[in-house]
Amino acid sequence: MRLFTTNHERLPMVWVLLGLLFNAAGLYLGFEYSMAFVYMIVGWLCCVFGATVFVLQRQERPRSSTATRLSPKFISAGATVIMPAMQTGENGQATEQSAAE
Repeated sequence: MRLFTTNHERLPMVWVLLGLLFNAAGLYLGFEYSMAFVYMIVGWLCCVFGATVFVLQRQERPRSSTATRLSPKFISAGATVIMPAMQTGENGQATEQSAAE
């Protein structure tokens, strides 16, 4: 069962950013205030939580690619061209090599 969806892929970055903002707020207040230590602790907890969510997301990703493989009978768009375009030289004239083909 996959818990994380594509909507939650950037969730670890949000938590780390929130933690850095709390740390910056704690440093801005200065260590004279007791709230600065609370801001710093909350900031580090947010950063650790973001790293934990990132590791858990990496472990949940499927190991094999979910891309579908093309069948051997698949015809690409390049193979359906009836007549390839003629190569032109510098002055707009068809080159001798492409005219001989």
